This record gives sequence, C-alpha cells and structure tokens, in this order.
Amino acid sequence: MSHIQSEIRRGAYYDSVVLMQLQRELVALDGVMDAGVVMGTDANKDILLQSGLLTAEAKAAGADDLIIVIKAEDEATAAKALAQVDDLLSKRQSSSSQDGYRPKSIESAAKMVPDAQWILVSVAGQFAAGVARKGLALGKHIFLFSDNVPLADEVSLKQEARDKGLLVMGPDCGTAIVNGIGLGFANKVRRGPIGVVAASGTGLQQVTARIHQLGSGVTHGLGTGGRDLKEDVGAITALQALDLFRRDPETKVIVVISKPPAESVARDLLRAAKATGKPVVVDFIGFQPERSVDGNIHFAKTLDEAAELAVALLDELDDTSPASSETPPFASAQRYLRGLFSGGTLAYEALLILRDMLPNLYANLHLDGVADLENPMQSQANTIVDLGEDVFTVGRLHPMMDNDLRIRRLHQEADDPETAVILLDVVLGYGSHPDPASELAPAIIEAREKAAAAGRHLEFVAVVVGTDEDPQDMAAQIEQLEAAGVHVFTSNQAGVTYAGQLVQALNPLADGKPVALESLTGPLSAINVGLEIFADSLKDQGAEVVWVDWRPPAGGNERLASILARMRSGS
Repeated sequence: MSHIQSEIRRGAYYDSVVLMQLQRELVALDGVMDAGVVMGTDANKDILLQSGLLTAEAKAAGADDLIIVIKAEDEATAAKALAQVDDLLSKRQSSSSQDGYRPKSIESAAKMVPDAQWILVSVAGQFAAGVARKGLALGKHIFLFSDNVPLADEVSLKQEARDKGLLVMGPDCGTAIVNGIGLGFANKVRRGPIGVVAASGTGLQQVTARIHQLGSGVTHGLGTGGRDLKEDVGAITALQALDLFRRDPETKVIVVISKPPAESVARDLLRAAKATGKPVVVDFIGFQPERSVDGNIHFAKTLDEAAELAVALLDELDDTSPASSETPPFASAQRYLRGLFSGGTLAYEALLILRDMLPNLYANLHLDGVADLENPMQSQANTIVDLGEDVFTVGRLHPMMDNDLRIRRLHQEADDPETAVILLDVVLGYGSHPDPASELAPAIIEAREKAAAAGRHLEFVAVVVGTDEDPQDMAAQIEQLEAAGVHVFTSNQAGVTYAGQLVQALNPLADGKPVALESLTGPLSAINVGLEIFADSLKDQGAEVVWVDWRPPAGGNERLASILARMRSGS
C-alpha cells in the first residue's frame, strides 16, 4: 500500500526549472511512485489535488512556501526520499552555470558587469515588475520572460523605458535575437540584413528560421510581448523597434509579426512602417488585407510567406541606386509640416496621404484618424488648412483669386520655430489669380531670409495645378517659384508625399527618448534574474552573463515587502 508524505519549507524560493528537475530526480528514486515539488499557489495546489498529492499540510501552505510531496511504496521510502532533497539541491547548485560568487542583487551584479546592457527577468509574475523597475533604474534594457504580470505594470514599465530610451521586451516575451545572440527561446540564426519585430515568440522563431533556411539572415529579432499591440499598451515597444530599424544602416528589410492589433494601434504601426522608408513585410496573423502592397508595405498571409517576401525584397533592392538626399539643415526644434491649401479636395487628399505618414496630424476638415483643429486660425503640430472653408471666405475673395490671406498665414507659420516645411497648392486656370507666383515667390523669399536670420531653415513645397495652355503661363509660374527655392510638383500626390517624407525624418517613430542604436550593435553582456537555463544559453553563445542569486523580497511576503519598499523610499 502506498504512502504519501509532504514537507513545507516556509519562504523558500527556487526557480521553476530547478523545481521541475528536482521533481524528476525524486521520481527516479527507487520506491518513489510520484512526486510534486511546487510553490504553494492555488493553481499548483489544484494540480497536486488532481494528481492525488494534496496533503493537509500542502493545502495549508502559503503561495510563498515550497511544497514537497512524495508518494512512495511505504513510509520509510517516502521519508528517505525527503531526506535527499537538500543533497539533490546542493548538487544542482554546485553544477550551476556560474562558478564562484553569485551576487544577491541586481545592483551588485551591475557592479560586476558595468557594461551589461540587458537584464533577463524570468521570476514569478508577482515579482517581475519590481525586478524590471530596478533594471530600468540602472539604465538597462529588459527582456521580460515572466508572464502573469498585471497589464497596468506593463504599461507603466514601458512608458518609463520609453522616457529613458530603453526597451522592455515583454512581459511574456519568449524570444529575441540581439546582435546574433538569442535571448530566451531562440534558434541559431545567420546574421544578415533583415530585422524582425514580433509580438509572437514562436512566430519570431519560425520567420527567422525560415529566413536562415532561405539563405539570408537577421540583424536583430526584437520581441514585444503578446499584449504590446493592444490598445491599452499602444505598441510602445513595437514602435521603438521600428524606429531602431529605420536608423540601423545594416537593416535593409523589416518584418512585423503579430495577431491583428487594435484598429488605432494598427494605424499607428502602419504609419511608422511607412515612415521607415524601407521595405516592410507585415503579417497580422489571420488578417486579410484589402491589398497586398501599400507603398513600401507588403502584406503576408502566413509566416512562411513573410519570410519569403522579406528575402525576395532584398533581391529587388538596387545597391547601385544613389543614396537618398540628406535631410536639410533644420534647427532642433523644427519638426512640423504646415499645409496651406486653396483647393478643398487637394487638402482632403493631402490628409489621406499624410494620415498614414505623420503622427499628430490636425486639420479644419473632418477625416477619421485626423484630429480636429481647435482654432482654424492657429496650427497645431502637423496641420493642413483648407483656406477655402467658410470661416476664411466671409467678406473676402476665395484664396484661388486672392493671395492676401494665404500670404499672411504663410508668414505666421514661417515665424513658428517648430515649422520645418510649408506646403502650398497653386491652382491655375480661368477665374484664378492672373499671376499667383508673382505674389507668393517674394513672400517665400522674405520668410526664408527671416528664418535664416533666426538660425532656422525652411523648406517650401508647391503643387502647381494647371496646363501649358492656361492664361497664367504654367512654365513661368513654376520658374518663379523655383527661383524662390520652392520644390515644385505638378502631382498633388507626389508633392504631398515629398513634404511628408521631409518631416518624417525629423520625428522619431516612437514617443520619448530614442533607443541608442549602439545598445544593439556591441558585444552582448547581460544580467540574468530567474531561470538558470537562460544564463546557460547566453554562456553557450559566448555572451558575458552574471546570474543573480535572487530571492523574493521579504521572503515573498508581499505586505512586508511593501512596507520595506516604503521605508527605503522614505515615504
């Protein structure tokens, strides 16, 4: 007849892999029929109950207590197995991935490896946010493998990281590749020119493995955690990753993998993808796009197709094409586009184009995804104004006939230290101003000279609508504008797109402080807090790693830990 015996160790903490391995070693002992080695959470007690191992002692254990249960052939065998627990644990500790001293805190570990850029966190969910905050306070990027982290903690951690120019990959981030080193669960993948952003760990593994199999390779594979693209989080990490890849000269093609995000988040993410100026393959798993290609964005329907598209797009890149022109010498405060239109439909089309290119877009026209301008007489951030709206034309001629109002507004925008680009339409034909460029060009020259005297550079872009048979002489109009330093287009789409691209280069794709590209490109050094296998993995890949001998604060007593935290902070 079998015998079940249990032992409770109050406040004892071991990572889940150690407990799993200890359980296996106990089951392998002679005469042991089954064993359970778990922390005393309600979920773990349910598992013990289903296995017939939940003793009265185990049932009374707290969430922060270690439960060891042995089911053996007889009482003596059960007692003998329990007596071997400490020896088995000692053997595991003596064969750990880090010989010698293991620091007891993240702060001590950071002193041992001051150049460490990353902290890997894989402790139990209720403690993970606290560990991650300590890492952020030390200026480290966080790979947060832990799950069951409250959503509010995820949001606050990522907001703090964004403000500091740091990354929080996770919670529940299973996979990442940084400069050729795999974090968490990762395959050995060839280095190459494709960057991957993924809210799916196994999705990241499948796509990067297929890229490798197809003969190409990966610059970095940045995981975000499965909730990053939810509306509450707002794709903070994904947007930071896209901004990094935009600035990374080694990344030629970008892949984005996720389950379909919230609609507002998808709009922001696709806008950022367009703003990279690089080919971007998007696989919103299960999402059926209306079209397969939208500018530089290529939609894939499967993970395999995403990998295949990325490799194929590399082949299409023309390495012999001239490099894109340098960004004009704008002052640091210059960030925004101001569009002053006389044609309402042209303004509306401009909004449709810019909505997918620029954040913080305002207008006096109503369009989903564009904010309403509070005061049409005053621009905000990136603004498109239809000067033909009723509020501007009461008691005066339409701006296609009279340039006075537009010239006044042009000077107003040019005097704003945040204005970088001013976009105009110039509509020719019967009924329009007989020579609009003769008035606009001098005003533009004056505005540019005044800005230059203040240490700023202004770019003007004009869309000329007309034909060579119009009474204004289209060629002469263009000549006058170009002589004033204006970039002239005869296509509204081309002119608006060009203006938008100029402004894109002035704005990071993510809010907050940009993540330094150098933090990804140097040799990887990390601090591991939690699962031993992650320290082993980094060591096997040649990365420098320190494994912290971490224990829950106050022995896992959350109330006492909260009191201690307040005492330390002096509050």
